[in-house]
Amino acid sequence: MKGMAQMPLSYECLRASSPIHIDGKLDDPAWQKAPWTTDFVDIEGDKQPRPKYRTRVKMLWDDQYLYIAAELEEPNVKATLTKHDSVIFRDNDFEVFVKPLPATESYYEFEINALNTGWDLFLSKPYSEGGSADNSWDIAGLKTGVAVQGTLNDSHDEDHGWTVEIAYPLNAFASRQAVPHPNSGTVWRINFSRVEWTAENPREDNWVWSPQGVINMHVPERWGYLHFSERK
Repeated sequence: MKGMAQMPLSYECLRASSPIHIDGKLDDPAWQKAPWTTDFVDIEGDKQPRPKYRTRVKMLWDDQYLYIAAELEEPNVKATLTKHDSVIFRDNDFEVFVKPLPATESYYEFEINALNTGWDLFLSKPYSEGGSADNSWDIAGLKTGVAVQGTLNDSHDEDHGWTVEIAYPLNAFASRQAVPHPNSGTVWRINFSRVEWTAENPREDNWVWSPQGVINMHVPERWGYLHFSERK
């Protein structure tokens, strides 16, 4: 029924069949075998209109990395923030929320803009439970790339959008907690958010993969399920 809470979505993450070069272009052969997620929806789900621009994600993994590719339709690609660990969602951005230990309260967040500027943080528990952002955590060995299909920060023409490629090291969590290396059948919780600012609107739009039902990404039990698979 419209407006009712939706079950979290699931994604089967296949093994990468060949190396992936992180440049934001999503043209590596391995990506051809990875399925796209369903298109992003409003953070509240069916109670709000469908997003005006398409966003979708695909994922792969190997012995070292979780790979994330995102495609963001956008007629006017823009970004201003260039300092690492800036509050990236003040720009239009793409965000990753990952909980590699689903039975714990802790989780990790990463945000990136079209200038390839990132913000990584660790939360021992959600803000609503008294948690606070630990900005001292950095994703050691992280690789990111952004490609703009158009011209960045030029409103005189119409862009197609921007694409993001992320190689998220599977050992990146070691400085905060012991996370076992995933294998076939391992399940993490994960979600993705896109913040979109419209000039005439004082509030941002929040578009997500697995709907939260509320305007709050920091409710991990609403995130989707990431299933690691040995299939290629």
